[in-house]
Amino acid sequence: MTRGVAGIGGASLLADIGHEVPTALLPSFLASTLGASGAALGLIEGIADGCAGIARFAGGAFADDPERRRRSAVGGYTATAVFSSLIGVATAVWQVGVLRAAAWSARGLRVPARNALLADVVPKHVYGRAYGFERMMDNLGAVGGPLLAQLLLLFVGVRSAMLISVIPGLLAAVAIIYAIRATRLATKQERRPLRIHIRPVLRGELGRLFVGISAFEIGNVAATVLILRAVQLLTPGHGVHSATQIALWLYTGYNLTATIASIPGGRLGDRRGNLIVLTIGAASFAVAFLGLALTGPTIALLALFFCVAGLGIGFAETAENAAVAALAPAHIRGSAFGALATIQSFGNFAASAVAGLLYTVVSPRAAFLYLAAWMIIALVAFLMTRSEPATLEGEVV
Repeated sequence: MTRGVAGIGGASLLADIGHEVPTALLPSFLASTLGASGAALGLIEGIADGCAGIARFAGGAFADDPERRRRSAVGGYTATAVFSSLIGVATAVWQVGVLRAAAWSARGLRVPARNALLADVVPKHVYGRAYGFERMMDNLGAVGGPLLAQLLLLFVGVRSAMLISVIPGLLAAVAIIYAIRATRLATKQERRPLRIHIRPVLRGELGRLFVGISAFEIGNVAATVLILRAVQLLTPGHGVHSATQIALWLYTGYNLTATIASIPGGRLGDRRGNLIVLTIGAASFAVAFLGLALTGPTIALLALFFCVAGLGIGFAETAENAAVAALAPAHIRGSAFGALATIQSFGNFAASAVAGLLYTVVSPRAAFLYLAAWMIIALVAFLMTRSEPATLEGEVV
């Protein structure tokens, strides 16, 4: 637990709390305050996610250079906080769309910079624990943000709550500055040309790892689909209101399990290799999705499958970051994290889009069987990938 690790973890916690407040309040704000439809919400979120994916890809080029990665991190955290909170003053749906897209673009830009910065502040043999701590803090923010949103809603209303969310967001920028000041470079480095490295990232062991990660992310559906499944299963016996409340508690259990699993997953990766952790993550999701496809309205079983899915995401996200940090040569580590973030972004979009279509057109069971199939494919791909060699970090590509 160095100052750099503490600063980056604190930034993840505070940033998630900050932008989860507007995210939690956005559906009711659009519907009740601005009179927008559900289609408008879907369009806004789809455009924002697309912008985030593009920004993550471009952010890899900035993150390759040590000086640019610092500026990208600070600017990304600051801009995300400001643009997200300004949704509270929007008076038209298009304004919400522009601000949401700007906030998510800034958020996407900072991701490769933050992950590359974390690799700067710890030695290679503890990457798993460092990335596990960062993921734990991020997941804690995902739990705390909606809770803060509900509290603020009781006292100040939806618009003021969104504006207040700028405070933890700006504190996240302060935390990342603290982490940067705790980072020391061995020598003064020459400024590198701004370039996105694709072919070097996709070669060798790292490229093979991305095959398994791609399969995993194509099956890594948004957690809202899990919540929808629980609500629909529980509604006949409990009513819509109670079913929704239970589903939200199940989702809280999912996030808490992911939070608790992150550091043990990182420790296991440091000791036994990140591929083992990725394999367990894919297997956990396969079990959870098969369970959600075949189970009935039994709360205990639903809780079990939500927690197993939480274990899967806690392990997988930690191991993905730690494995890329270990395998990518230092001079293209930013591009490697940019590629990882892009795969995650567009893979998740594909998972949610296809699963949502199957859910509506065929059946919920078909959707979850489809997702489970991708997790099994990822599981096989990870098993077929060699463990990362200890000397690869310094390889010249």
